[in-house]
Order: sequence, then C-alpha cells, then structure tokens
Amino acid sequence: MPSLPIPTHEAMIHSAQLSNLIQKEIAQAGGYIPFARFMELALYAPGLGYYSAGSHKLGKKGDFTTSPEISPLFAHCIAKQCQQILSEIENPHILEFGAGSGKFACDLLLALENADCLPIHYFILEISADLRLRQKQFFEAHCPHLLSRIQWLDSLPQEKFSGIIFANEVLDAMPVHCFHVQGQGFKEKCVGFENHFLWKLTESTSPLLTQKVTELINQCHLPDSYESEINLWAESWIQALSDSLEKGIILLIDYGYGSKERYHPERMTGSLMCHYQHHRHDDPLQLVGLQDITAHVDFTAIANAAVENQLDVVGYTTQAAFLMACGILELAHQQSLSDLEIYQQNQAIKMLTLPSQMGEIIKVMALSKKITLPLLGFQLHDRRHDL
Repeated sequence: MPSLPIPTHEAMIHSAQLSNLIQKEIAQAGGYIPFARFMELALYAPGLGYYSAGSHKLGKKGDFTTSPEISPLFAHCIAKQCQQILSEIENPHILEFGAGSGKFACDLLLALENADCLPIHYFILEISADLRLRQKQFFEAHCPHLLSRIQWLDSLPQEKFSGIIFANEVLDAMPVHCFHVQGQGFKEKCVGFENHFLWKLTESTSPLLTQKVTELINQCHLPDSYESEINLWAESWIQALSDSLEKGIILLIDYGYGSKERYHPERMTGSLMCHYQHHRHDDPLQLVGLQDITAHVDFTAIANAAVENQLDVVGYTTQAAFLMACGILELAHQQSLSDLEIYQQNQAIKMLTLPSQMGEIIKVMALSKKITLPLLGFQLHDRRHDL
C-alpha cells in the first residue's frame, strides 16, 4: 500500500461521522453489508458521502483529473460530434450527468455557440448541492450569457427528451458488488466492522448477483480465487435513460473493456481503484468519504442492456480514436498560442490520447434511438467487435 497524505483534522472528523453511519447499518444488518451498499454510502450518503459533501474533487486541489479538466480540446471534439447529432433533431437538448467543476459544459456550449449550434437547454443532473453552486459560479465567471440555457435537475426529465445524453466517468463510480471465485461457485465479498472496516466472504446477498456471477464464471472460465466486481445498477440505469429518450444519442465515456477483456482469467484481482489527493491505491475500506472509489466498466453488459431497452449500439472505440476522428490535432493547430502554451497543449493531447495515459483504457460508446447516421467519432476505428 503506497504512503498516502495524512487527512486534516476536519477531514478526519467528517470521515468518522460517515464511518459511524456505516457501522450502524452493518450492525443492524447482522454484521456485514454488500460492498455495493458500502460504496453507495461512502460516495453518496447525503451530506457525508464523497460526492455529496463539499470538498474539492477535481484538479490540483482535488483527488483526480478528468479529461475535460486537462484541455478544452476534449470538449471541442465532443462539440464537433454534437453538431452532427443536433442537426438531426428538431428543438434538441443536451443532458449531462454530474458536471463536475462545470468546465466541460462551459467549453462545450461556447464551442457550439461558435458553430451556431446551441441546444435549447443544457440540463445538468447533479446530486451535490455544493457542486451545483460551484458550477453556477463557474458559468457566471466564464460564460454568463449562456446561463439562461442551463437548468439543474434532481432526476431525469419527466417528459420525453430529444437530444444528447452525455456521461463522462459516471458508470465507473456506480456501486459494484465484489465476488471471490471458489471452485465452480463463488462467495460474495461483503464489508464488516471489527475496530475497522474489513472484508467478509459470505453467501450471495442477491439472486440477481448469483445469476450474473455464475454466468461470468462459465462464460469467461474464471479460475479459483479469482476476484472482481460486477455492476448490477447499470442495466436499470440504461433502461431509465432509454425510457426518458424520445430521439437522440447517449454518449458514454469511461474506463473499461468488453466482457472478455474485463473479466480475463489473468486479471485476478479486479479493478477497484481509489483516488486520494492524486494518489492511487486499491483499498476502498479506508479514508471513508474522503476518497473516490471506481471500478472498470463492462461495456458488453452495457451494450446488452441497451439492446434490451430499444437502443442501438452505434459506436464503440477508444478515447484516442474518438478524439482523433473528431479532429483534435486540426483543432489544436487552429489556435494562436505562445510557445509555452503550445508545449502545454501538446502535453495535454498526449495525456488524452497516448495508450500509456488515457487514450486506450478509456472507451467511448454511443447508443442511439431513432438516429441512424454514421457518427463522426467512430469513423477512424469502430471496435464493436470487441464487445
């Protein structure tokens, strides 16, 4: 385990409050809870969870950096893809899940404005009141004339929605169940508490979990002692998106693989990863409420859920291929920059596109309803055959 920065006294008090809440639930449940429930509370418990509380998450003062924070070129590439889609829809809208600092939304809207292709509304589904405030302040500072188009939502639109639904690094932060293969069966990895949080191997807590993990063991030939995670929330989430969407494209960008690679027999220890003050480690049971917890996405499962819910899988590729197809290099050359700015921009492009950085491990998937045009971002390298 790498040496991690020591939290402040205030942060430790906050973490203790959330830990006490989780301990009580464990006690009430009889000694353990599914890891999915632990992760849900650690990230989303009202007022205390990592994403619900008021600490900085993104950038140098936060715990990790996402693609939109690295360079506005990321949003400019997405804008080129959005232009193609929005032109196919009458009175289109955009809905973003979890807008973070607001930088992506601002960069995207400014690029669409420059192309005379603004949506009617830009909806942001944001659960954190603190982040909503920060986003509003960011918009007021950087694109105040567009603020009237932006609306915050607590849930998906009640009326049918036409346009683009965008989710960047949303799926990897959904709670997952953990499992440990034993022979031809498995045990669920739950969380207990004995002076500290610890793993407990138990019988499966869910018939659905039993079904899904048994299928994985058989299909992927998972060996004894293999450990990994499975997202049981994703299918219902995709169903909810499809139910809300009348016509348009759902664009998902996240860390992950197709099932055969995600659950490769040699990937013995799963993909759980935590981010704390730009340090990465694999112990989600410490620093409760102070660190991000993620697990790689099974894009095959997402594709199957899409098809089952009247959506077409119209594209799947790497982030690098998507950005290149959308002209990231051409967009970079269109800007008038100083030598230092050119260097910084080149470093950002490398981080976004190199296989050793974000270029290969982050994938882009497009799901469509009632739109059949070939999407720009998948023209260079469509990898649907990997699903």
